[in-house]
Amino acid sequence: MFHKGKHKVVFAYAANVACDRNNYILGFHTEPGNVNDSVAFPKIYEKVKGYDGVKNIVMDAGYKTPAIARQVLKDKRIPVLPYKRPMTKDGFFKKYEYVYDEYYDCYVCPSNEVLRYATTNKEGYREYKSKGEICKDCPNLSQCTASRDHVKLVSRHIWEDYIEQCEDIRHTPTYAEIYKLRSQTIERVFADAKEKHNMRYTQYRGIQKMEMELNLLFASMNLKKLATWIDKLGRRHLSA
Repeated sequence: MFHKGKHKVVFAYAANVACDRNNYILGFHTEPGNVNDSVAFPKIYEKVKGYDGVKNIVMDAGYKTPAIARQVLKDKRIPVLPYKRPMTKDGFFKKYEYVYDEYYDCYVCPSNEVLRYATTNKEGYREYKSKGEICKDCPNLSQCTASRDHVKLVSRHIWEDYIEQCEDIRHTPTYAEIYKLRSQTIERVFADAKEKHNMRYTQYRGIQKMEMELNLLFASMNLKKLATWIDKLGRRHLSA
């Protein structure tokens, strides 16, 4: 089941696709529509990382997780990821307003109170908590937490350092320009597939049938692009 927007609920499949800067499709992986992109990433990544010359891996916000950032960086490639809007309720402080102190391994809140390490949960997040007896009299309490015991909790993944490296990369002008190429590459691939090859809907049911359909579709798109390039090269030689 796939939830599209606020109202549309449909049965669907998700195609995770990788292409190069010339829009040639390098590989794809199909999952049910309710599987998050970050879960499907390892399988599509395995298919494309063996190509020579692949240095930058440009992805959308759905792939911005500590595990993916760590995997790509450890493979000595550059993950180029976009800004991801904080998932914070309106009227509350954003996570970036709580400053992490690496030396003392703690967070400092906007009111300059310390949130100390408490535990690491099973999802791999280190939890930092404030002291309720201090927070209950804070003038910013309503913007900080709605918990009954007045304790603010901030979590930090054990691989958060890799996300911070990605943020440094994101603010580099060179990689900011590279990210803009998505509109001319992978977004163009999906646009062509939907507008010219009826990829908005499928008449097949089942992962294997979808893989068969997409193999034929993406192969035909690559062959059409190759034929166009060969035709252009032939015209250049004739005009020369």
